[in-house]
Amino acid sequence: MRPPDYIREDFSREPLDPTLLASEPMAQFESWFSQVCAIDPEAPNALSLATASSAGRPSVRTVLLKLYDESGFIFFTNYGSRKARDLSENPFGSMLFPWTGQGRQVIANGPVTRISSTESLKYFLSRSRGSQLGAWTSAQSSVISARSVLESKLYEMKNKFSDGEIPLPSFWGGYRLEPETVEFWQGQADRMHDRFLYSRDTNGHWQVERLAP
Repeated sequence: MRPPDYIREDFSREPLDPTLLASEPMAQFESWFSQVCAIDPEAPNALSLATASSAGRPSVRTVLLKLYDESGFIFFTNYGSRKARDLSENPFGSMLFPWTGQGRQVIANGPVTRISSTESLKYFLSRSRGSQLGAWTSAQSSVISARSVLESKLYEMKNKFSDGEIPLPSFWGGYRLEPETVEFWQGQADRMHDRFLYSRDTNGHWQVERLAP
């Protein structure tokens, strides 16, 4: 079996001019991210996060980018989740931002570490009350017998935190992927895509190289 012909993608775009690329990848990411948010605000912060266990078994899932800065990309999760368990064994990850509507992709690779509890708390307090309760409710990636288990736990948490602020769970927080390489991919006709890879040299400076499509 193969996908039907009518779902073919036209990758024709303006060529990506290397002289217009920012000198550092996070600045270039900021430029592209701002553009995609303005054009297509439907979850432009959704990304595929790949991790691997100590045995090299890969797993991938969609998460949401919640913060980013010059140091990297930040997402949040339960510390008992599959991704967190992978990262405790093998602290490296890969992120893919699939902005297919714009004919673009960004791929970042590098070590992943927990952010401080202070940083996690600051973000946690900005979440809706429902999302805060959700963090307390779900033992992410654990096996449950029915949805009613979650609903009962949510009811319990609503009663427990019926008054005042909801505290940050000790088992929940943020991770930062600090990129060692970042690739910016822009589609072109006839599969002659533009690909530019940022990587650090031995002095810690960023260099940019063009990759064959």
